[in-house]
Parts: sequence; structure tokens; C-alpha cells
Amino acid sequence: MAEGGAVRRVETGGAAGFWAPGSRILWRYRENGGAHLHIARPVTVVRDDAELLAVWLAPGTECVKPVLADGTPVHLEPLESRYTKPRTVQRDRWFGTGVLKLARPGEPWSVWLFWDPGWQFKNWYVNLEEPLARWEGGVDSVDHFLDISVHPDRSWHWRDEDEFAQARRDGLMDDQQAEKVRAAGQAAVEVIRSWGPPFSEGWQHWRPDPSWAVPSLPEDWDRTPAHVSS
Repeated sequence: MAEGGAVRRVETGGAAGFWAPGSRILWRYRENGGAHLHIARPVTVVRDDAELLAVWLAPGTECVKPVLADGTPVHLEPLESRYTKPRTVQRDRWFGTGVLKLARPGEPWSVWLFWDPGWQFKNWYVNLEEPLARWEGGVDSVDHFLDISVHPDRSWHWRDEDEFAQARRDGLMDDQQAEKVRAAGQAAVEVIRSWGPPFSEGWQHWRPDPSWAVPSLPEDWDRTPAHVSS
């Protein structure tokens, strides 16, 4: 592994183009309605093959996140002006417990696993987004606002429907795109109801390799953006 937990500058490895477990890559999101990257999270590859990319976002990881131009956290801005006020980005740390992120190739969502302290499993989180676009240093996507929480008892509920509606009002998503996102959400709900992968695969019992160092955020975290269709 790279010294000091640095993100490796490697091509997607091997003849099949997959990263080896323990590789450090970036998981990034492009801003909605723009071309710039506004979220970057260094992660460690857990598994990468034709069926699944699984990565670990460790506690304390330095990340990039969007904030308003005056430094106000986005979530503190009233919803009516949250997506219209000027923004910038800032470096910060991922506080709390870590997150395991799972994504299947070509699927318009990823599934994140959260734990409370002491590895008490909390919930799955379905993040609706563009299918991940791979590049030499990681994966890129665009967030679609709408999400789903899935609980250990298999119950579920929609999240951030208010943000989804506001994004549409502010012109960040047209009717055609919104219909696609809703359809993706319904497809994810069908997977939840049938308890298909990855919910059925026991990932809540997974634990990170204790030898893994926390990856560092590179200075050129916004390099070589992969093309992601909107």
C-alpha cells in the first residue's frame, strides 16, 4: 500500500480492469447542473469485480464537500435557497463511524451501510445517482437527491423527497430526468421487497482489515473528471 495512506495513482488493475483489495481510490460526485466536482472521498477497495465494487470510507478521512460561498454548511441553508445560492468547496473530515459503499456496474444507485459505535448495525442507505463512471483513480457520479433508508427489520422509507422536489423547482432536474430517477427508486424498492443483493449478502457483518491506513486526500483530488451523463 502507498506510504502515508495516499491514494494510489494506478490504472484500474489487471486485464479485467479491476482494483485489487486494499487499493486506495477516490469516490467523487459532480455538482448538479454543472461540470465541477464538489464531493471527493478517499476510500479503500474491499472488492472489485464484474458484479460489485465495494469500498470502505474510514472514520477521520479527509474529504471535500460543498458549502455556501460564505462557508455556511449546505444543510443549514433554508431549502428554498439551498440550491440557488453560490457555493464553493472545503476540506473536512468524515466524522463518526465509517461507511461501506456498494455499487453494481451500470446500476443507478449505490447502497451504503452505516453502523453506530461498537459496530452496532444501523441501516442501509440507497443513494440514487448516475451509474458510476470509472477512471484511473476512482469513480465519479452525480447525486439525484432522492434516497431510501432500509432498516434491519427490512422496513424502508423514502428520504429527501423535499430536496428532490426543490431541485426540480430550481431547474436542476427536468421532468424527463425526474421520471428516470423515480423509476430507478421504484426498481430499488423492488430489490428491497424481494430482499435481493446486496441486502441479502450479509455485508452488515463485514469488518475492515485493521492493517488499513486511512487514505489521504490528494491535492489534485479534482483531476481528470470522468464523463458522467446527466
